[in-house]
Amino acid sequence: MLTKERKKQLDIDLWIILIISMLSLGVYMIFNSNINEIAYNPNINIVLRALFMGGLFQFGLAGLGISVVSIMRKESFFSYGLHSKKLVLALVLSALCCIPDFVYNLFAGNVHAWFPFSDVNFTYEVVESGFPYNIFGMLIIAICWGFFEAFNYVVISDKISERFPSKNRLWDWGAFVCAIMCIVVHGVIGVTPDAIIEMLCTIFLIYGMLMVRKKTGNAWGCVLIFFVYWNAL
Repeated sequence: MLTKERKKQLDIDLWIILIISMLSLGVYMIFNSNINEIAYNPNINIVLRALFMGGLFQFGLAGLGISVVSIMRKESFFSYGLHSKKLVLALVLSALCCIPDFVYNLFAGNVHAWFPFSDVNFTYEVVESGFPYNIFGMLIIAICWGFFEAFNYVVISDKISERFPSKNRLWDWGAFVCAIMCIVVHGVIGVTPDAIIEMLCTIFLIYGMLMVRKKTGNAWGCVLIFFVYWNAL
């Protein structure tokens, strides 16, 4: 049974994460044209541009909030499942959650040659920038668009699940809210049959990986998906 004090802490944590994420998104939307002038200016080093977009906006949207809360609460990221226990099981089960989404995209003709983070706007330019810029650039992309985008869902899901526990072992409020967050943020919403199928596949993917994290206690499966599947096909 959660204490009143713990409920209050979780509410505050979730509000902090939400406010920081919305502030970052709001700044980007308001100053979109000015930001893009910097982001896509070929006269500026690609590593600086990747750091500008990744560090300020991608991390601001998915990473800064959970980092602030973790520092404030003195919580280690490792306490959210970043360990080796049941690692292989978590990786395999999380990978299986990608199957419906992959099948849909395959039949929709959306699958291209596999390359991690290929759907991130800066990836190809970073790869072609030469050593050592390509190393630093890909590291920034992997951290901002890979690790923190995945881990952001893990932390938010864990906090919502603790705040609003479910007695049904197949239902989890945290995983569901994060799945809805994903389709809203990535615009996977529509009323056509194709759009509805895509939306359901995305929900299954995010909900599934977070349920795997909950059942195995290991979060690396979520990180795996955002490193080798999400933005890779």
